Amino acid sequence: MWKLLVGFAIFAALAVFLLMKGGANVDMSGEKHGVETSEPAAEVAPASAPASVPAAASEAASAASQ
Repeated sequence: MWKLLVGFAIFAALAVFLLMKGGANVDMSGEKHGVETSEPAAEVAPASAPASVPAAASEAASAASQ
């Protein structure tokens, strides 16, 4: 059993060494889903900003309240 564990450790170390030396971009930080974390916060709309209401909907609401 110990031979199996030693063999696995050697294989894992060799695989990581070859990946690092081979020039591959090894990123161990986890999954990324299309959104970069380095975006400036100014581009994101604030949550407290009211949504714009189309003109037809605002006219219908004002007509219904009268």
